[in-house]
Amino acid sequence: MQIDTRDFGIMEIDESKVLDFKEGLPGFEDAKKFILVENEEKDSPFMWLQGVDKPDLAFAIVNPFMIKKDYDINISGEAASQLGIEKAEDVSVFSIVVVPEDITKISMNLKAPVIINTKNNKGAQIILDTDEYSVRHYILEELQRQEVKRDACSDTEEGTVHNHK
Repeated sequence: MQIDTRDFGIMEIDESKVLDFKEGLPGFEDAKKFILVENEEKDSPFMWLQGVDKPDLAFAIVNPFMIKKDYDINISGEAASQLGIEKAEDVSVFSIVVVPEDITKISMNLKAPVIINTKNNKGAQIILDTDEYSVRHYILEELQRQEVKRDACSDTEEGTVHNHK
């Protein structure tokens, strides 16, 4: 099957990899069919959720666990049932990314992750019942916080409390 996309041109897609979003996405309820498009740069955590029935629609997405290591979500029983989820290992979780003109303000939506059952290709964007996460979690700020934590005890100069020579 071929689709003519806005961002990737004409793409040949494997129909067995088409994801079914029965309810669409919030604000895009009429877009029901998507595919995942991997980044050409293998080290990149970013991908795209490309519309099949609406080929002019594509969302930048990221695996949120690659950015925010302590991200923790609970999928409701209702959502798990709707997606036919039986085992945690059959689930892929993504966050939609917003890339503004000021790239330093790139953010991901942790409040409403995209959940995909990789066994049956059903997907949904679910809104978490928690105030712990926001719709605009700034990616660069998160990475800087992790860098500070990682470097907090890495002082190896002679004469410092961290050098045990």
